[in-house]
Amino acid sequence: MRQFLNITKALSDESRVRVLLALRGGELCVCQLIDLLGSAPSTVSKHMTILVQADLALCRKAGRWHYYRLPGAKESAAPVRATLEWLDAVVGPCPEAARDRKRLKEICKKGKEEVSSCCYGK
Repeated sequence: MRQFLNITKALSDESRVRVLLALRGGELCVCQLIDLLGSAPSTVSKHMTILVQADLALCRKAGRWHYYRLPGAKESAAPVRATLEWLDAVVGPCPEAARDRKRLKEICKKGKEEVSSCCYGK
């Protein structure tokens, strides 16, 4: 029951769904996600905590950056895999997802330092 509730909570917010769709293309730094969503770092951090708690995203830290990715087939339980597949099929083709994919390509062209400076003023 707990896993189901964590997953449904994670999917109940548009920003978290946008993040999951963005992560389909591979691992992203939290600064890239902040840039994509146009949200405050603390807000994106909270969203990511919820996604990680639901096992829908994995996190690793490298230096001052946190990176997120979708779990692989061997790293996730069947309900998580089914959820990600369903999300991709239902929401993946929508116009909002296409806009985010286009925006993410622009963001990924920037260097980490440039994106980081946008988020943290460094």
